[in-house]
Amino acid sequence: MTSAPTPADLSDLIAAIRPADPAVMARARARQAQLTKPPGALGDLEDLAVRLAGVLGNERPDPRGVAVLVAAGDHGVARSGVSAFPPEVTPAMVANFLADTPAGPGGAAVNALARTVGARVYVMDAGVNADLPDHPALVRAAVRRGTHDLSVQAAMTPAEAQTLILAGAALARRAVADGADLVIPGEMGIGNTTPAAAITARLLNLDPAQVTGRGTGVDDARLAHKAQVIRAALNRTPASAPLAVLAELGGFEIAAMLGMMLQAAALRRAVILDGFVEGSAALIGVQLAPHLRDYLFPAGQCAEVGHGAQLAHLGLRPMFQLNLRLGEGTGGVLAAPLLLGAAATLREMRTFEEASVPGGA
Repeated sequence: MTSAPTPADLSDLIAAIRPADPAVMARARARQAQLTKPPGALGDLEDLAVRLAGVLGNERPDPRGVAVLVAAGDHGVARSGVSAFPPEVTPAMVANFLADTPAGPGGAAVNALARTVGARVYVMDAGVNADLPDHPALVRAAVRRGTHDLSVQAAMTPAEAQTLILAGAALARRAVADGADLVIPGEMGIGNTTPAAAITARLLNLDPAQVTGRGTGVDDARLAHKAQVIRAALNRTPASAPLAVLAELGGFEIAAMLGMMLQAAALRRAVILDGFVEGSAALIGVQLAPHLRDYLFPAGQCAEVGHGAQLAHLGLRPMFQLNLRLGEGTGGVLAAPLLLGAAATLREMRTFEEASVPGGA
């Protein structure tokens, strides 16, 4: 079991993040060039494998456990009609994540996909607006039942934001101690594409209409209303520093996912980015700790219009495009086998010399 140090505070956690190992990546790249295949024949898998080598510190990377950490939280802004579903869906979905089913624990999409690829699912109450029943698999980290309405006041206090960041970090440490080398932050919270869009618009200096999508599938009228709500939030506060933006415009589950990303990177584990809400946490994280970018592996570009802008700003290329917009970490779980496969090619393929195959450089 991996022993994971506990950061004294957020500044310690940020300071612990170091760049991916350039020497290891150079050796991995040199080995990649000698493998029994034409140069570049494995396409993007080759770059993924080299990046994983640098993250894990081994030119023959051997990632094992996969964990998806689903943080659930409610949002005051959801009462403003920005979603096609009522806020009551959030606690109902938490129950679904934890339910016993004939196939195994959990009846949501993320559970089904996680079982398929052998990933472990962790569920956190980051601020659900309901009395959640006791469950041995539920991690309780809520400081309050949902955020305030970001269009009229700060979503949370700075202290609440930092508490949730460190709670997310603690869950990531637990997952790594349980054997995870690939960490997938996930989320559930009706209305959470609204704070994600607000954060993205502010940090990328874009108009809300450029980054506001349909979320749960709202119609044109509600989409226009959603953009107006976000515009009101941006007009309300001039906050631009990353933690201030999180407190003013974010969600409790976004804060928790930020902590998961920072801690995984500090422990030199790969972070698989699921979608738009996760991308908003990543934007904050990379501003706080630029080396975090080295540890981020986007799964797919989701159907939310602002996700492409996030990935372009981060300089990251997604692995696929399936028009997903569910959240929960589902896209990240689907991407895990691609990363495991990329690592296997670098680790297990023989070089031309090792295989006595003519044609090597």
